[in-house]
Amino acid sequence: MKNFRETANFIWSIADLLRGDYKQSDYGKVILPLTVLRRLDCVLDTTKTEVLKKYEQAKTMNIQNIDPILNKVAGYNFHNRSQFTFDKLIADPNNIAANLIEYINGFSADAREIIEQFEFENQITRMDNNNLLFMVVKRFQEIDLHPNKVSSMEMGYLFEELIRKFAEISNETAGEHFTPREVIRLMINLLFLNDRDILTQKGIVKTIYDCCAGTGGMLSVAEEYLHELNPDARLEVFGQELNPESYAICKSDMLIKGQNPVNIKKGNSISEDHLPNEKFDYLITNPPFGVKWEKIGKKVKAEHDEKGFGGRFGAGLPSTGDGSFLFLMSLISKMKPEGSRLAIVFNGSPLFSGSPSATKNESSIRQWIIENDLLEAIIALPNQLFYNTGISTYIWILSNHKSANRRGKVQLINAVDFSKKMSKSLGDKRNELSPNHINEITKVYGEFVPNEISKIFDNRDFGYSKITVERPERDSKGNIKTDKNGKPKPDSSLRDTESIPLKEDIKAYIQKEVLPHVPDAWVDETKTKIGYEINFTKYFYQYKPLRSLEEIKKDILALEQETLGLINDVIA
Repeated sequence: MKNFRETANFIWSIADLLRGDYKQSDYGKVILPLTVLRRLDCVLDTTKTEVLKKYEQAKTMNIQNIDPILNKVAGYNFHNRSQFTFDKLIADPNNIAANLIEYINGFSADAREIIEQFEFENQITRMDNNNLLFMVVKRFQEIDLHPNKVSSMEMGYLFEELIRKFAEISNETAGEHFTPREVIRLMINLLFLNDRDILTQKGIVKTIYDCCAGTGGMLSVAEEYLHELNPDARLEVFGQELNPESYAICKSDMLIKGQNPVNIKKGNSISEDHLPNEKFDYLITNPPFGVKWEKIGKKVKAEHDEKGFGGRFGAGLPSTGDGSFLFLMSLISKMKPEGSRLAIVFNGSPLFSGSPSATKNESSIRQWIIENDLLEAIIALPNQLFYNTGISTYIWILSNHKSANRRGKVQLINAVDFSKKMSKSLGDKRNELSPNHINEITKVYGEFVPNEISKIFDNRDFGYSKITVERPERDSKGNIKTDKNGKPKPDSSLRDTESIPLKEDIKAYIQKEVLPHVPDAWVDETKTKIGYEINFTKYFYQYKPLRSLEEIKKDILALEQETLGLINDVIA
C-alpha cells in the first residue's frame, strides 16, 4: 500500500495551492475531478496516438457512430479524441483553461458524463481567474496514476482517503461513502463460500448489485475476489448511488475495468429505482445508518399502499427516523427465484426496533423475512470498525435458497472480539479485521455448529405473541361490572401486556405466571399480535459472579491505608 499512501499525501498537498482562494470545504470540488481526469489520462496514455490516427481516418469515412471503433483502439469502453493530454496541457500555460475544456469534451460520452457530475467547468473558470489553474494541473501532471503504478484497489483506497479528509474538514459524514475493505472482504467471503463449486466453473458469469454503491468498493472487491477464485469467471457489476461525486468515481472505476458503465445508475435507489426489473445472483450493501426518509415518504408509502407485495415494501414500513429496512426489502425484491444471496451491514436497531401493532412496521418486516426462511445468519462485528461510527454493527446474510441443513434455522455469530488495534486511527475507525479474523469468522459460519461464539436457533425462537391481559372494572363496593351480555367490563387502567415466546402455550403461561397473582384476569384474544425480534446480547450473555464481601473489604482497607498515607504526606 506504499504507492497509495504516498500518492494520497501528494494529492492532498495540492490542496494547499487553493488555500485563500477556496474554502476548505470546497477543496474536493477541484481535487476529486482532477484525480479522476488524471487517472483516465494515464489509463489511455499508451494508445492515445493510435486513437488519434484512427479518428483522423474515420472522419473521412462518414461513419455514423465512431465511438465503438475508437474504444476498441483505446482498449477500454471509453476514449479521448482531443489532441491534448496532461503533458500537452502544461506545455501551453497561456491557454490552459480553453485547452482543458477541449480535452474534457474530447472524451467519449460515458467518460464525459462522469466529469460533468463534478460540475468542473465552474472550477476551471474560477481557478483560471485566480491564476491557479496552471499550477494545479501541473502538480497533477507530476503524478503517475497508470494502473501499472496504482492498482484498482489502491485507487479505491486513494479516493476514499481523499473523500474522508475532505469530509472531515467540512464536517460532513465521510463514512456514508465507503466501507472498510476488510469488512467488504468478510461479506464477500460469506456470500461466495457455499458457491465455490459453481464459481470455479470455466466461463461462469454471475451478477452482483449494490444499491448504495458509493465509490464502488464493494463491487470492486467482489470482482477481484471472484477473479482470484477463477480467472475465467466474469462478475457483471451493477450499482446505484445518490451522491454525484461518489457515483462519478464508481463509474470511472468500472469504465477502466471494462465493466458496462450503463450498469451504474445515479439517484436514490429507494425513491427512484433505476433497475426495477433486474434480478441478481448476489446483492450487497452498506446503507447509511439511521437515515431519515420523510423527504421520499410520499413515493415509498404509495408503493407500499398501492402495490403491496407486488412492490418492494409489502412487508411493512419502518419508522421515518430509520430507513435501513427499506434498503433490505429493496434488495430482497431483486433476488432471483432460482436462488440469490444477500449481505447487508446494519447497526443494532433493525434487530429489535418496532413492536407488534395494527400497522406493519419493523417487527412485521422481521416476521416476513424470518417466516419466509430468508435469514441465514447475523454476525456481530467489533466496535470502532467503521470510519464514521463507533457503534455496534452487524452483517446480515440472507438467502432464498438455503442449503438443506440451514432450512428453518438462523445462525448468530458473536465476532465482537475479532479485531486488532490500528497503528493509526482513521476517523472513528480504531480497529480492523486481520486476514486471520476474516478466515476464522468465515470458518465458523461455514461449519454451522453451535459453540461459544456461534448459536443456532429455529426461526420460531425469535417470534412471540404480544397478549393483552384484562382485569374487570369494579364498582365502589368491589363488585365486577358487566356489559349487556353479562361479561365482565375490562378496566383500561388495569390493562397490561405480556410477550410470550411462540413456542410456549399461552394458556399454560397465563395459568402459571399471571393467575396466581391476579385470579380475575383474562386474555383478550382479539388483541393478540405476533412479533419478532432478535435479542443478540441476551443470547451471548455470560454471567459474571459477584465479588465476595471478603475481596471488597480487602480493597476498601487497602484504599483507606493509601489515603491515610497521602494525608500524612500533606500534613508533614
